[in-house]
Amino acid sequence: MSFRDDSEDARDLRKPFLHTGSWYRMGSRQSSILGSSAQVIRDGSVSVLFCVLVVALGPIQFGFTSGYSSPTQDSITSDLNLSVSEFSLFGSLSNVGAMVGAIASGQMAEYIGRKGSLMIAAIPNVIGWLAISFAKDSSFLFMGRLLEGFGVGIISYVVPVYIAEIAPQNMRGGLGSVNQLSVTIGVLLAYVLGLFVNWRILAVLGILPCTLLIPGLFFIPESPRWLAKMGMTEEFETSLQVLRGFDTDISVEVNEIKRSVASTGKRVTIRFADLKRKRYWFPLMVGIGLLVLQQLSGINGILFYSSTIFSNAGISSSNIATVGLGAIQVLATAVTTWLVDKSGRRLLLIISSSVMTLSLILVSIAFFLEKVVSEDSHLYSILGIISVVGLVLMVAGFSLGLGPIPWVIMSEILPVNIKGLAGSLATLANWLTSFVITMTANLLLSWSSGGTFTIYAVVAAFTIAFVAIWVPETKGRTLEEIQSSFR
Repeated sequence: MSFRDDSEDARDLRKPFLHTGSWYRMGSRQSSILGSSAQVIRDGSVSVLFCVLVVALGPIQFGFTSGYSSPTQDSITSDLNLSVSEFSLFGSLSNVGAMVGAIASGQMAEYIGRKGSLMIAAIPNVIGWLAISFAKDSSFLFMGRLLEGFGVGIISYVVPVYIAEIAPQNMRGGLGSVNQLSVTIGVLLAYVLGLFVNWRILAVLGILPCTLLIPGLFFIPESPRWLAKMGMTEEFETSLQVLRGFDTDISVEVNEIKRSVASTGKRVTIRFADLKRKRYWFPLMVGIGLLVLQQLSGINGILFYSSTIFSNAGISSSNIATVGLGAIQVLATAVTTWLVDKSGRRLLLIISSSVMTLSLILVSIAFFLEKVVSEDSHLYSILGIISVVGLVLMVAGFSLGLGPIPWVIMSEILPVNIKGLAGSLATLANWLTSFVITMTANLLLSWSSGGTFTIYAVVAAFTIAFVAIWVPETKGRTLEEIQSSFR
């Protein structure tokens, strides 16, 4: 498997995606820039924030897809006469579609750009939700879920990469964390709306993020680093000028990006064999390692079966408790968005993994003790409360670092000339691990709740060591500085 940067002829095919809604430069550098939104967005930080808010609609769609199955299980199985195994297949098919989307995401983002990829990803999401909302049997449900997953697989790679490539270095961590914050908001929206509307109307509401994303893409510029890599010098400088503000001197950043692109070489074929070089395999190992450990912590299994876990712990209103868990995720991720550019990536990852380790140990001990304590005793009720508190702390700890930061670091450390291939591999590894965890979590919980959380605690403890030994600090450094350090 390899990818080759495009020729002049291929570039012509990309033009509809490159210039849709972008600002053009005509004539000299000081010429007017077209586009109605360019007249509104004059300040650099406001421009970048607007771009991030537009593409954040993609992760909201991602989160809504993930959260949809939790509040709808009973009603869908009842209305369509599905078995538990059929609904479990429905829930996991989004992971299968996301794996296919992850494989395509890197190549697509390299060939037609970040904006074009997001536009394409939005289409199967819309079709998928419509298929679910009008489903009369399981076949339409499964088809819709696969289509949603495919779009989400592309979104999960492209959005953090786009944000990292447009953000100033002092804001990149916080803006990059908006990706995961949007995912948690999408999950919470699905949980809350699922309390009030039936599953068909909820599926129709799922269309909204992508129907807003598509027109929004017409009002934001393409990634300047991608344009520079493609040799589109005028478009690259115009895009960067819009993002930094029309009164900002961008000459230093322009030269830095040009040097980085020149050193990697534009027309180069990257193959799997090339990834053996240390300047490539080390950042790829860090990126894949963080994204795999993120899922091996068991987070998706815990969130997917949170209602069951709460019921086992003696909580009667398990759906409302699940909504509360989603709210905690949003709040903790919002804290990370504020802290990540102040405290740094490594510190937050170590704190996050430490909190997860301790809370998972607490939950596992509580479940082990419940096996030997009488259900009528006061201690049994206390152990149930302890397990719920531990679970909430685990989710809060995850959201504080291990949830958002691996995506930020992956988008920062992969060199520009291998980002398509390596980014696809890292995203695929994340979704494959998510699929395995989601499929095995229920079996493990049936085997032993205490044993399951012990396994997850061991993974969280290993994550502390992994971050301390191998993960570099990227706070306050440009992408070019980060990537050149691996040479």
